[in-house]
Amino acid sequence: MSIIETIIIAIVEGLTEFLPVSSTGHMIIAQSLLGVESTEFVKAFTVIIQFGAILSVVVLYWKRFFRLNRTPVPEGAPLWKRLLHRYDFYWKLLVGFLPAAVIGLAFSDKIDELLESVVVVAVMLVIGGVFMLFCDKIFSKGSEDTVLTEKRAFRIGLFQCIAMIPGVSRSMATIVGGMSQRLTRKDAAEFSFFLAVPTMFAATAYKLLKLFLDGGVQMLTENMGMLIIGNVVAFVVAMLAIKFFITYVTRYGFKAFGWYRIIVGGVILIMLLTGHNLQIA
Repeated sequence: MSIIETIIIAIVEGLTEFLPVSSTGHMIIAQSLLGVESTEFVKAFTVIIQFGAILSVVVLYWKRFFRLNRTPVPEGAPLWKRLLHRYDFYWKLLVGFLPAAVIGLAFSDKIDELLESVVVVAVMLVIGGVFMLFCDKIFSKGSEDTVLTEKRAFRIGLFQCIAMIPGVSRSMATIVGGMSQRLTRKDAAEFSFFLAVPTMFAATAYKLLKLFLDGGVQMLTENMGMLIIGNVVAFVVAMLAIKFFITYVTRYGFKAFGWYRIIVGGVILIMLLTGHNLQIA
């Protein structure tokens, strides 16, 4: 990849990772239009630059991300809740992360096989888009008084597993999961961002571990400059995308994103029908 191609792909990653539009689908189109070959490094690059996007969440929400719970422990709470009370935020993130971690490890090979199907990505983009046209009506607006309990966090984590189907969008799945638990659109979106940190960090770490075991250290070392540029660009763009998304979705909901997904999915299907050889990195 050239420096320009590196920057463009990183911009696509930063823009789409936290929006409910499927970063995978956008990577397909971006790489195809740029003519970037799906080499082992490109596959690694698209995963590793997620670290920059992860960091944007931590920086934007650092006061909440590193704050311990200093409220009084509820009377009559069991011992385990008393012990975890100060770390309540991290405990709920762990509970929400566990379903994806277990299923992801158990079915990693099947997920990789499914990821190779561009048709699946396109179809799920369209189906998810149609769903998003109506999700604001399907779920109530939620209440600001709704407390995110362990059970609610776990159920949102189950929704996140749906995003293992390429084209669904991890962001869409977890936000819809939050809204199904009566969280407001804003609260559901923010918890989706928080949950992305352990989930995407684990995915990046797993990819790096596999590369190291397969002897890919030299490949990463030789392309370290591109990886640094990609992460910096993804970090900056993701920060802007998150700020925009929270403001927009709180005011207007998800309908525009639904139409956008339908268009992107349609573009991929048209490209396939017209003979374009699309690959997923």
